[in-house]
Amino acid sequence: MESESLTRTLRQEILSARRRIYEVGQATPLESIEFEDLSIFVKREDLSPIHAYKWRGAYNRMAQLTPDELKAGVVTASAGNHAQGVALAAKKLGTQATIFMPLATPRMKQVAVKKHGSDHVEIRLTGDTYDVASNAAHAYAKEQNLTYIHAYDDLAVMAGQGTLADEIVMSGKGPFDVAFLQVGGGGMAAATATWLKMSFPDIHIVGVEGVEQASMAAAIKAGHPVALDKVDIFCDGTAVRKVGKLTHQVCAEMVDEWMTVSNDEVSAAIQFLWEQLRCIPEPSGAMGMAGILKRRESLAGQRVLSVLCGANMDFEQLASIARRSAVGAARRRFLRIEIKETSGAMSGLLKALPDTVNIVDFQYGKTDAEGATPVIGFDVDPMQFDVLKKSLRDADFAFTEVTCEADVAFRLIHYESKLLRTPYFITLEFHERRGALGDLLRTVSPHANLCYFNYVYSGELVGRALLGFEFDSTDQHDQFTSVLDSAKHAYRAYERVSEATLERIIG
Repeated sequence: MESESLTRTLRQEILSARRRIYEVGQATPLESIEFEDLSIFVKREDLSPIHAYKWRGAYNRMAQLTPDELKAGVVTASAGNHAQGVALAAKKLGTQATIFMPLATPRMKQVAVKKHGSDHVEIRLTGDTYDVASNAAHAYAKEQNLTYIHAYDDLAVMAGQGTLADEIVMSGKGPFDVAFLQVGGGGMAAATATWLKMSFPDIHIVGVEGVEQASMAAAIKAGHPVALDKVDIFCDGTAVRKVGKLTHQVCAEMVDEWMTVSNDEVSAAIQFLWEQLRCIPEPSGAMGMAGILKRRESLAGQRVLSVLCGANMDFEQLASIARRSAVGAARRRFLRIEIKETSGAMSGLLKALPDTVNIVDFQYGKTDAEGATPVIGFDVDPMQFDVLKKSLRDADFAFTEVTCEADVAFRLIHYESKLLRTPYFITLEFHERRGALGDLLRTVSPHANLCYFNYVYSGELVGRALLGFEFDSTDQHDQFTSVLDSAKHAYRAYERVSEATLERIIG
């Protein structure tokens, strides 16, 4: 089908989809985030029946099945959100759905599929990737002569997704200057771009893909869908190795520009949406916003649109997102700093730091008898970071930025147990305020040398750290409890690590 004819047909299909869609769900809100120089509008698909937009396409497609097709049942493959949409439709329409999902599909999405579909769905976990699950699903559908419900490369599915764009237009909050649309297989982006451009001819559409997920941009460049060798799955909802033929045709015509965002930038966008709207999208759901934040300066004075397309994420992933978000916002920087391996050296380093910086991570273990290289994470803006580096140079501290180093990201704290002299380990709880750790180290420095330091900011009112000290004599070691008691002004509580635990730490 020619591209122009395809988009015309898609518009007609979106009009037809209106009636069916609202048998299941209501229109979702279009909320705004206002700044002095920028207005951002966010389509809240996380507030839909399955907390993602995918129900629209799945239901629109399945509502058009014949009675015999519904009686036989349907098959699909999905990493999560499309599966929930098919499950919802299966229960509503009284059919059976066999859903193939990758083995690594988040538990939350598996539970949600069963919740929405109840006895009308059967989940088959197959393979490590969406492609493997999809191939298995297609083979099963052919073998059993069942209807396959594609996640994106189907006009009826695309049309269902396009109803979210119809709601944007009907909100009366347009026109918009730019729309940033995340792209996986391309169904939502294709339909949304088509409908927005019909209503707002001057709108500029930006397709946003993950750095290692840019399968649509690759298809546009090649002139046809191509398979990527590798697909990153941090943003699992858009982790598509090869886009569809139909979606490629429409996106090639309707999307004006392509860009990529990193996982750290997506994490920063999740934090931004939490701070602005008190919502927590899944990574794929925040990709459009990540694109906006990446282009923030160039968007001044414009009305910008984004689709928060889903919020189905395992709770455990939040820890990784919280760590990545500060890096993605260019706010968290890590330095490996060289100091002498002597008592008071660490206290001297902390004293040299400007008052404007906030320490959020501290990784250090003794690996050399002469010199130490602690890794310190700082929460700073670019100007504060420049001041920090100047302060360190002025105090004659050599340093290297290690923000993107793997051992720093995974917090691998190296130490040489044979170098630790009569060690004394404690877990410390202190008030999260500037200078608290410095106060403690200044008090204990004349009596002990710091040989281990493990601390990361958790967002609580108190901080917790695992600290190790070493001594020149057993007398100093035995008297250290009284030294700690003399530093009570710097912490809330401490507990000495047991001998059994100490044995596991240092061997």
